[in-house]
Amino acid sequence: MNKDTIYSFYKSHKGEVNGAIIGLLIAISVLMIGLLKFIFIVICMAVGYYIGKVISVDKDYLRKLLDKIFPPGTIR
Repeated sequence: MNKDTIYSFYKSHKGEVNGAIIGLLIAISVLMIGLLKFIFIVICMAVGYYIGKVISVDKDYLRKLLDKIFPPGTIR
């Protein structure tokens, strides 16, 4: 198999190949670190993604959140 054949196969089956690679990485991660640790990592990544997405839209989100937690004006 040469590069062009592999590239054309990938180009025509991009979703399947990416899905198989992601599935393989998830399976290896679960086997190596355990299911509960893997779920904890996924939850932390999802929370981090959500906070990052909200901060990219609203630059003052973190300041507003900290003002709700701590007395207003404490965080400068």
